[in-house]
Amino acid sequence: MRLVFAGTPGVAVPTLRALLDAPQHDVVAVVSRPDRPAGRGRHVAESPVKAAALAAGVEVLQPERARDPDFLDRLRTLAPDCCPVVAYGGLLPPAALEIPAHGWVNLHFSLLPHWRGAAPVQHAILAGDDVTGASTFRIEEGLDTGPVYGVVTTEIDPRETAGELLARLAETGAGLMLATIDGIADGSLVPRPQPDDGASYAGKIEVDDARIDWSAPALRIDRVVRACTPAPGAWTTFRDRRVKLGPVRHRSESGLAPGEIRAERNIVVVGSGSNDVELTEVRPEGRGPMTAADWARGLRLQPGDRFE
Repeated sequence: MRLVFAGTPGVAVPTLRALLDAPQHDVVAVVSRPDRPAGRGRHVAESPVKAAALAAGVEVLQPERARDPDFLDRLRTLAPDCCPVVAYGGLLPPAALEIPAHGWVNLHFSLLPHWRGAAPVQHAILAGDDVTGASTFRIEEGLDTGPVYGVVTTEIDPRETAGELLARLAETGAGLMLATIDGIADGSLVPRPQPDDGASYAGKIEVDDARIDWSAPALRIDRVVRACTPAPGAWTTFRDRRVKLGPVRHRSESGLAPGEIRAERNIVVVGSGSNDVELTEVRPEGRGPMTAADWARGLRLQPGDRFE
């Protein structure tokens, strides 16, 4: 089939490569979000998907909005049979949805209808889900509500961060998308409507959502840190300065008050609403990542010091 692929971040690249490597399909163009300033220097950077497409010699379209007339005209000229989508990051209007004969097929990183929305992986970890996966579905005007073609499932490791889980799902999801496009092409795959039962929403995780509440149980703190790693990054404050936190370890004892910090040889322990937790890596404001022990040694902690 003639395909126009839409995606922007690195998690979309494995699917793009799988489709480019499939001789039975022809990726005639790629749609990605416009180049934006990124990094500390705020230099304009192209998206990972754009970079991969250009390296493969594929035309790249970067409309400011998918309803732009010039973009829609170019899409009609390309005449795709289907448009696979992975984390494109822009709204697709009805005028765009109706162009490919087989529609736009999205790879979503949850088991739909569970965790529709922008942050399914983070919410799965926050909720303590044991199993998650990826789904392919045909995009309609509702938010992740279209009929489902297929799913893959995986267990969530209890120490896994959102970044690590998303990287795994990006790889397995690429195979799912290729199988979905193959099934659409040969007519063997028909999408099934999503049930209303079990639907849940996974809104974007904002910076304020990533702040640690030290009065919460250790299990909740652990989930927040893992769900917010690498972005937006779990954080707390110490002496009026923000400190980002890497994954924590549970301890069996609970000898500290919530937020109270104690350095013990080469480890740093913090009190929570249940058991104490051990810090692993921290990133003080304006500095790079370091071990919690190195951070504590430079502070000359006093008895009773605590995160705010």
